[in-house]
Amino acid sequence: MDKNLDLIAIGQRIRAIRTSKGMSQAELGFAAHLATSNISDIELGKTKMWLSTFVRIVEALQVSADSILRPDVPEVNGLYQKEYAQLLADCTPAEIEAIMKISREVKASLHAKTNNED
Repeated sequence: MDKNLDLIAIGQRIRAIRTSKGMSQAELGFAAHLATSNISDIELGKTKMWLSTFVRIVEALQVSADSILRPDVPEVNGLYQKEYAQLLADCTPAEIEAIMKISREVKASLHAKTNNED
């Protein structure tokens, strides 16, 4: 496996989690005691990070390291399902329907992109 692809994939997962939590790069940098430029470089896969840096990012994001390193592990998928259920827990039926519609469209778009890359 190409190590550069790993860095890019890890960076993309960090960015996805950060944005899903409504955090800016500056806010993550502040929480993890890192410069915003470091967060940007990590998210873009431009730089390798020390384990201590990774731990600070994971702690600042309040997520399991597995969700960033190994998203295809069944336990991690279970965490995502639980988080999605929590997201929907306080929604009205109309909000749930809107979120589900958006989710279906995003999923279809991701599947179409994956199929086009093959």
